Amino acid sequence: MVIIGITGTLGAGKGTVVDYLVKEKKFLHYSVRQYLIDKIKKQGLPVNRDTMTSTANALRKAHHPAFIIEELYRLAKEQKKDAIIESIRTPGEIDFLRTKGEFFLFALDAKPEIRFKRILSRGSETDHVDYKTFLSNEQREMSTTDPNKQNLGKCIQMADFRINNNEDVQTLYGEIDKVLKKISFS
Repeated sequence: MVIIGITGTLGAGKGTVVDYLVKEKKFLHYSVRQYLIDKIKKQGLPVNRDTMTSTANALRKAHHPAFIIEELYRLAKEQKKDAIIESIRTPGEIDFLRTKGEFFLFALDAKPEIRFKRILSRGSETDHVDYKTFLSNEQREMSTTDPNKQNLGKCIQMADFRINNNEDVQTLYGEIDKVLKKISFS
């Protein structure tokens, strides 16, 4: 069983990579975002970036830094198929997955202007923000000394493969295929 973790900046194309791997390579998908949305809705809270961040941080603090990823990994392991775990946000999550066999972390990034246009076009519950708020949200998630909080900067540094997604979707698919060949997965 191969596990690919996906991390990266806001609007960098993580969902596009997931869609490609699910459709073209038959990976199963496990989403931190969806896991958190389910928890938030059960609590009757509004679904936005602030409640997602605070819910994730609270779960990690109540349990441990890798709690959410451990829950998703457990689900993936039950299926015994290649899987993607999307939206890895803490080094502890990466450390946990590195102990589980064939794990590879992909980090995506793109220019901020491009990423902001992408989040506006996807229009999800957490994407209704202006450019200043977008940059502020991302900066808040880039670094911390608290192991229970998001640290995208460190996660990106820990990645096995970094993909710059400043071009079109076909170029992105080509980059993914190159990485898959490097890990002997075709």
